[in-house]
Amino acid sequence: MESNVLNKDKLIKYWIDGSDDDFETMTAMFDSKRYSWSLFIGHLMIEKLLKAYYVKVKSDYPPFIHNLLRLSEKADLELTDDQKEQLATITAFNINARYDNYKMSFKKQCTPEFTSEWINKLKELRPWIKTLVLQ
Repeated sequence: MESNVLNKDKLIKYWIDGSDDDFETMTAMFDSKRYSWSLFIGHLMIEKLLKAYYVKVKSDYPPFIHNLLRLSEKADLELTDDQKEQLATITAFNINARYDNYKMSFKKQCTPEFTSEWINKLKELRPWIKTLVLQ
């Protein structure tokens, strides 16, 4: 029984460490004016924290999905309407930065102002989710 707890802890640490690394990368991408990529990495950062939370509450491997709202629902995470809207928008960053047919319009959308606004929202979500994982 104890080894399951250890594996669970290791898996949570794996997701948190990956998210922390993505936070650094997101910031570096933003600083280098690679705005669409910074938001793409921001999506990964939040996804990994939600997967850590999933492992914590479900004691199971997280599902292979990238939709942050769906991942939150599967983890039974209670969200405000504003948080739901934010996660839906952040999920779109994953699709828009990844697929060529969306990339160009997404790059145009990612002005310094737009990206800065969303980086700040990502920076607000990060400690909230991380606290839920670590408590």
